[in-house]
Amino acid sequence: MTGLPLWRRALAEFLGTGLLVTVVVGSGIAAQRLSTDIGLQLLENSLATALGLGVLIVLLAPVSGAHFNPVVSVADTLLGRRAGTGLSAGDLVVYLPAQILGGIGGAVLANAMFATPTAISTTDRATAATFLAEIVATAGLVLLIMGLSRTGRPAPVIATAVGAYIGAAYWFTSSTAFANPAVTIGRIFTDTFAGIAPASVLPFLVAQLLGAGAAIALTGVLFPRPRRFSNDPLDNSRVP
Repeated sequence: MTGLPLWRRALAEFLGTGLLVTVVVGSGIAAQRLSTDIGLQLLENSLATALGLGVLIVLLAPVSGAHFNPVVSVADTLLGRRAGTGLSAGDLVVYLPAQILGGIGGAVLANAMFATPTAISTTDRATAATFLAEIVATAGLVLLIMGLSRTGRPAPVIATAVGAYIGAAYWFTSSTAFANPAVTIGRIFTDTFAGIAPASVLPFLVAQLLGAGAAIALTGVLFPRPRRFSNDPLDNSRVP
């Protein structure tokens, strides 16, 4: 991946990941305050997240590829080595902390907008079922992004598909589809509807890495040769 300066791409990843977590946490707080039914709260949270994620991808894809997710960046680096596409190892080292710091900042921002103290979450989420759910959710997300990008689909199509997948995965996985290490770490810092206790984070991260590994293997089999299109959100080499 060449073209725009690395600092601009890292800033886009910081902002995109941060705003994604702001959407997740902020809509969770709003849902908790506006509704008493747990199912309705989850519906409100999932709709806001799906829509917000799609908007952020369309906005920032031309700058950084709109990864907003460490496992997506790792997959892009590993799958792009043979074809000479995707992130370089040096870029990856910059993307990962930008995404994680953005995720933490996003949670703090959401807390502040709702006058909620920033505090470590006490919501335990790690069980055998949620561990499996995170593997499935992450594998599906990474496979979707890699498959669409490697077949040259335009950013609006990818944004719509990814938003729809996350919106659905809120409901068909018991973990509500975190599927993102940066989002998982960021959500430690809000003791609200969207929070996750530190003790649950490591199992979620391990599951996400396993899911990403499965998706990388499947991508290599199903989509072995990337098609280079200028509107590919994981290829900004032709963006001025």
